Amino acid sequence: MTLYLTSKEMHRSLSDAGLVIALFGMGAIIGSYFGGKFTDKIGFQKVQLITLLFGGILFIVLGQIKSYPLICLCTFILSTVNEAFRPANSSAIAFYSTPKNRTRSYSLNRMAINLGWAVGASIGGFIAAYNYELLFWVDGFTNIGAALILFFILKPAHKKNVEGKPKEVEIPIAHSAYKDKTYLWFIFLVTLFAFCFFQLFTTIPKYFRDDLHLGERYIGFVMALNGLLIVALEMVIIVMLEKKRRNLFIISVGLIVCASSFLVLLIPGYGKIISFLMILLITLGEIMSMPFMNTFWTMRSNEKNRGQYAALYSIAWGIAQTAGPYLCSKLVEATNFNVMFMTIAGVFIFTSFCFYRLSKIES
Repeated sequence: MTLYLTSKEMHRSLSDAGLVIALFGMGAIIGSYFGGKFTDKIGFQKVQLITLLFGGILFIVLGQIKSYPLICLCTFILSTVNEAFRPANSSAIAFYSTPKNRTRSYSLNRMAINLGWAVGASIGGFIAAYNYELLFWVDGFTNIGAALILFFILKPAHKKNVEGKPKEVEIPIAHSAYKDKTYLWFIFLVTLFAFCFFQLFTTIPKYFRDDLHLGERYIGFVMALNGLLIVALEMVIIVMLEKKRRNLFIISVGLIVCASSFLVLLIPGYGKIISFLMILLITLGEIMSMPFMNTFWTMRSNEKNRGQYAALYSIAWGIAQTAGPYLCSKLVEATNFNVMFMTIAGVFIFTSFCFYRLSKIES
């Protein structure tokens, strides 16, 4: 979206693109809240089906709009609908998994997402070089296709489908996720992490194109590398790390690796090598942090309030998606990319320290 809005066809500034991404994040916050609420009321199956179908239609509509105000409005509505899918999907994974294989279950789901991301980003680079509008049609039909697969192939969830599943040992938690103080602090830290991480998909592609002088096709390739590395490495790394049962400490180490990925961008050199190294480091940091974040919130929830916990986790990403791209694009316009890279690295390091302190409290 950032490349599309700042292209020669649309002629929008980086801050204009940042505002659109921020509106997407605002919609994600609202969608996540209601997605979690309806998941607890009508079930994750129905919520996933509705959001995939209507999200696909809205993607196609968005691609036909050329007016900037209407793009802002449609993006907000699209994200409200589309992001309501996340709490339902997270609850579905928790429902079908057990405490012993939950981290691997979320990693497997991430592997599927990133395989799609790898293929999508690579193909997207070629499509964007030909016609940006075609991307919205592809995105729309993949959403609708996923809804059809869910409806015709995956049966609705019932307890009898998972009969024999070991009973979960629930840890003491607040009745409401919104009153769980430890979890709320965790959500704040996830928000800081996501604030920084989202730059990979918003301001960083523009930096690759305009400052490192990389073409759209190569940007598509190097962004796809993120997904390919996750598919190839994440399950292996998770199997080794989850045995240590130190989820929050592993997250803190992963965030230090993410910080180093942005510091690499300060090194002068050949653009393709710098971009490759940056993607490699942030992917390793992502692998060491995100799956264990999912494990943390599912361990604090149960089947009656899981939608609330999943919603708060998705809201954290929505807040970051709202504030991150807009504020960082403003920072770049006021200073330069190097200042942004140092700021992002500093926030990563601070968040890593806080996760480390939280790990000490929880142990």
